[in-house]
Amino acid sequence: MCAVRIITACPAQKEAGAILAVQDSPDPVLADDGVLVSVAAAGVNPADLLQVAGAYPPPPGAPSWPGLEVAGLIVATGPLVRGWAVGDRVAALLSGGGYAELAAVSASQLLPVPDTVSDVAAAALPEGLATAWSNLVDVGGMQPDNVVLVHGATGGVGSLAAQLAVARGAKVVAVAGGAERAHRLRELLAAVPGTHEPVVVDRTTEDFVAACHTLGGADVVLDVVGAANLGRNVDALATGGRLVVIGLQRGRKGELDLGALLAKRASVHGTTLRARPLDEKAAIMAAVREEVWPLVVDGTITPVVHATFPLEDAQQAHETVRSGSPFGKVVLVRHG
Repeated sequence: MCAVRIITACPAQKEAGAILAVQDSPDPVLADDGVLVSVAAAGVNPADLLQVAGAYPPPPGAPSWPGLEVAGLIVATGPLVRGWAVGDRVAALLSGGGYAELAAVSASQLLPVPDTVSDVAAAALPEGLATAWSNLVDVGGMQPDNVVLVHGATGGVGSLAAQLAVARGAKVVAVAGGAERAHRLRELLAAVPGTHEPVVVDRTTEDFVAACHTLGGADVVLDVVGAANLGRNVDALATGGRLVVIGLQRGRKGELDLGALLAKRASVHGTTLRARPLDEKAAIMAAVREEVWPLVVDGTITPVVHATFPLEDAQQAHETVRSGSPFGKVVLVRHG
């Protein structure tokens, strides 16, 4: 069996814990209903950093090295695969293993990449689009004319979620941190055709609760912050509103005013994507391909890439994400 290069966590020579380094690994196993993708680019997600730190282990059966989304060329297909062929350009959602030269992927988690979309842009999309769709629409029940509050709207997931909500006719309140980031976010969302003009809130100087109340309260809140926002998110909700928590950037435990929740007949949901059964993720990706991917192809939704790094420099890419500075996604690029 041939060896491929992967980027995996190795014990560090310092107290900081694991660092990322290049290692050789056997070729991934091609499943009957899967494909092998020669990876051209891989998206970097906060979950990757958590995995390297030992706080977010991969689900059973997934590779031990990080990487939840890639773009590249199919180089082999399993005997049960239909509709895909060697040489097809694809983007893929993974349970892990994307930081590598070669990745094994279920065919149900592939998206076709047109010539108009680069590998770098494509690699920035699968995880964010699947997360945005499944939580805004499947869990949050987002409808046209709903008020939708998106926290972390300058991040890899948030920037896609805010664009998707605008494109589907929602009244979007998008939160950014700082004047410069808020300005860039306004420019990004202003370019998305929609029914309502989005509202961008600079959380350092403005109040997202007040912005939502001006519109009648939030029907859906998409939150990556966690405990620190819990009470104020409930305050922002409309009657019957849905708070969907998808991240814990500022805490796992918070105090919830159940009286306020009951008075609004509101609900709180917590979800993750990575550990879901394959059939659930296949259904999500099928919906993304049908409902969202055409908006990428025609340019309505634009992936925002903050920076690219060679695959071998994954450690530096992680440090960039950890700094909190990226506007959009950091992407690893394979050369040669």
